[in-house]
Amino acid sequence: MATKQPAPSPTPAQPQAADGRPRSPEYRVEALAKGLRMLALFTEQRPTWRVTDIAPALGMPLPTVYRLVMTLKAEGYLDHLPNGDYRPGVRVLTLGSAALRGLDLVDLATPPLQALADETGETVNLALLNEDRVLYLVRLRNSDLVTANIQVGSTLAAVHTSIGKLLLAFLDEATLRETVTDASFGPNHGPNAKVSLDELRADINKIRSDGWAMQDEELAYGLRSVAAPVYNASGQIIAGANIAVPSRDWSNQRIVRELMPKIVRTGREISGLLGYHGSPS
Repeated sequence: MATKQPAPSPTPAQPQAADGRPRSPEYRVEALAKGLRMLALFTEQRPTWRVTDIAPALGMPLPTVYRLVMTLKAEGYLDHLPNGDYRPGVRVLTLGSAALRGLDLVDLATPPLQALADETGETVNLALLNEDRVLYLVRLRNSDLVTANIQVGSTLAAVHTSIGKLLLAFLDEATLRETVTDASFGPNHGPNAKVSLDELRADINKIRSDGWAMQDEELAYGLRSVAAPVYNASGQIIAGANIAVPSRDWSNQRIVRELMPKIVRTGREISGLLGYHGSPS
């Protein structure tokens, strides 16, 4: 007599969205998400935290925060300082470096940027816009430039940098207003910095007309720079490159005359390597 086979287990119904379409199951690990949110607290502006400060900042119970901190410390993602603070560990730096190295933009842009640094003998940077800040992806630093302590991975207020102003200028108006707020201007800047979006308007209009941007002691005293856009294959501006120079050696007129054509040329060269061969839109 044939053995009766057990009936197959019913397949769980696939979750559906509000409009009735199937929705992918959520594979979220909440403890991991909490740990990642904790790591995101550590910024250039606040590089160290105490456990007792992390808990209210994240809205988590202190015992939960303590367990997460101990786990991240054991795995090398946090270091415990003698004063009781915690800071990101070497494992975090390794991940950041790997992410930057993995960007095609960095790989393709570095040789032209290095050639420009060699040609001018000045500091050359590549950065992209991250909300209202610029994130530095490449920095080829001239040792004479001592006015700004910037490294790969550093972020600065976009409204005070030539790259940042350039990238902000080519946002649509609605996005620009959402991105730039009163908090974007902050207390740390150079003597010529604009302190509101209204003050920045003249610069934005000129950048849109010229296609390149300058910064005249807006980020820090004694520092000037000139920036040009980098386009992707679709003709979108995805980053900016600049040359930063000490103001004691470089007047604005000399920068425009000697350095602006070079940074514009290098921006076009990088854009070509990314597949862009048309006219800026």
